[in-house]
Amino acid sequence: MTERINESLGRVVFSEEQIRQRVREIAADINALYAGKSLVVICVLKGAAMFFTDLVRHLTVRPELDFVRVASYGNDTSATRAISFTKDIELSLQGKHVLIVEDIVDTGRSMEFLLRQLEARRAKSVRLCALVDNHERREVEVNVDFPGFRISDGFVVGYGLDYAERYRELPEIRLLDWQDSNKE
Repeated sequence: MTERINESLGRVVFSEEQIRQRVREIAADINALYAGKSLVVICVLKGAAMFFTDLVRHLTVRPELDFVRVASYGNDTSATRAISFTKDIELSLQGKHVLIVEDIVDTGRSMEFLLRQLEARRAKSVRLCALVDNHERREVEVNVDFPGFRISDGFVVGYGLDYAERYRELPEIRLLDWQDSNKE
């Protein structure tokens, strides 16, 4: 018999107010670093969309905005998954500072790919901002320059983070609990 796993929402890890406050703090740090500089802020779709929108509303540096989407293909358990663009950026990055905004950095593989690709486009600098930094799961060294929250375990959803395209709409970040539905 095939084991069936059901998920349910667990405890709130970061509340809506905690997220709002942290977004303002990150925006202040970004504003300080990039004051007077040409900045392009790139949203990694889909997960970072909510975070990105709230973040750029607090930026005073008047950045250019763009969007990118990357996907990985191959065996889920393989460390050699191929990563490619499914939506590329449209702006020129040459001579500009670039800030990537991501929802969560776990293994770091997608971000390593994206950072390399954008640096090759002759950006002046490329930095990474992530709502959630799960450094414990890192497989490749990727530095999150502007981390929102750090977690060490668990699968989180909400505020753009999803499981099978669900739970993105939640205003807070919650743990996802897993239960074996075959157990009585």
